[in-house]
Amino acid sequence: MLNRIIAAALQNRVLVLFLGLAVGALGLYRAVNTPIDVLPDLNRPVVTIMTEAHGMVPEDVERLVTWPIEQVMNGATGVFRVRSASGTGLSVVNVEFEWGTDIYLDRQIVAEKLQMAAPNLPQDVQSVLGPISSIMGQVQMVGFQSEGGVTDPLKLRRIVDRDLRPRIVSLSGVAQVIVIGGQPSELQVVVDADKLRAMEVTLQDVAEAAREANINVSGGTMELGAKGPLVAVTGRLEDPLSLGKAVLRDDEARPVLLEDVARVEFGAAALPTGSAGMNGEPGILMVILKQPGVDTLDLTRRVNEELSQFQAELPDDVVIDKGVFQQAAFIERAIANVLGAVRDGAILVVLVLFLFLMNFRTTFITLSAIPISVAIATLVFTAFGLTINTMTLGGLAVAIGTLVDDAIVDVENVYRKPTCETTRAHHLGAVQGLKRGPQARVVWHPPHYGGLPATVLPDRYRGSVVHADRTCVHH
Repeated sequence: MLNRIIAAALQNRVLVLFLGLAVGALGLYRAVNTPIDVLPDLNRPVVTIMTEAHGMVPEDVERLVTWPIEQVMNGATGVFRVRSASGTGLSVVNVEFEWGTDIYLDRQIVAEKLQMAAPNLPQDVQSVLGPISSIMGQVQMVGFQSEGGVTDPLKLRRIVDRDLRPRIVSLSGVAQVIVIGGQPSELQVVVDADKLRAMEVTLQDVAEAAREANINVSGGTMELGAKGPLVAVTGRLEDPLSLGKAVLRDDEARPVLLEDVARVEFGAAALPTGSAGMNGEPGILMVILKQPGVDTLDLTRRVNEELSQFQAELPDDVVIDKGVFQQAAFIERAIANVLGAVRDGAILVVLVLFLFLMNFRTTFITLSAIPISVAIATLVFTAFGLTINTMTLGGLAVAIGTLVDDAIVDVENVYRKPTCETTRAHHLGAVQGLKRGPQARVVWHPPHYGGLPATVLPDRYRGSVVHADRTCVHH
């Protein structure tokens, strides 16, 4: 079978050459366009349900929120396992599906089941689905810091939250962006208890006035002949002073305004959600998570380009550290290992074949085996739905060593076989001619003679020694 394959390849050299070029080009195209990740997908498709229940202790969250959701999810199509965690005011339910299911179909199934659980949940409790992510979804961490503390951390956090975060989230492939540190800012109403008693208003009146002062309402339409323009009352706040004009209580002499009993200002959140730092100084960290199946290298490149553009809009004292953590660094190192293995293999081929055999064809044939074999491996990955990651790249780097070794041995044997056959025929012919006289013996020279075989003739032929070719060793 193998002999027929070799014979067919030799008889159709042009066809084999074009097939090799086509396989190499197709494999290179697939390798360039195949997403590269750090590790293969190690977790099942998971849909996360998050439900906020303000003011509830963990026991009530488990009994009133988590348990009803778990019951409707257990019987859903394709569900493998349901896990949950209940905390103070928060319920998290993870619904795991079978391998190979479509994550978007899984999310649709979960959304439909949530509609069945909604009547059994407490009022003002609403469940939301978490973003699509994976166990290795954290692709990058970006740091922001003000040199010398010129820019206040509160202002820097506001810039990152309002200006940069929406731009990063809008990039294709980004699942979620989490900002840590710097305390998020909020519009605060700081109430003076003494003024409340003096103005005869309650804290509940202040809360209702602040809530109702920040809305837009419709005023219907105006009848102007054949036209009916819409009437809109704009009540959304544009600055803190507008909220201070909200009316708390009507009075014949003068209405009581919110600014009469409280101070309205922007300030840091009363309950800090975390802190971050860089090089021992306060700073802000942005954690970027990607969607499953997205090329990590391409996404990192686009994020870094967006950060470079945003750098020009920041104050001069603010610096951006893009390399706090990058998965792309591990991938690039794995790719560099493969390229280094290919380079070392090519150098070994040139040294072993060209310098020892002094033949250009054997060197070129062996060198062509390396890229074609890697291209075929890439096509196999694509055919079986496998991903290119640091594990597969590491395997390729190790396999190239074996590939080069086999290619050198095979090509070297193919090259010297015709020479050996010719030398053997000449050698045997000489021996057969001498058999007409006294018997001849075939012996070996000692190692210090190079271990070369020789034919030793009888005494009358002493001095007539037939040497074998150096490339042919017959045991």
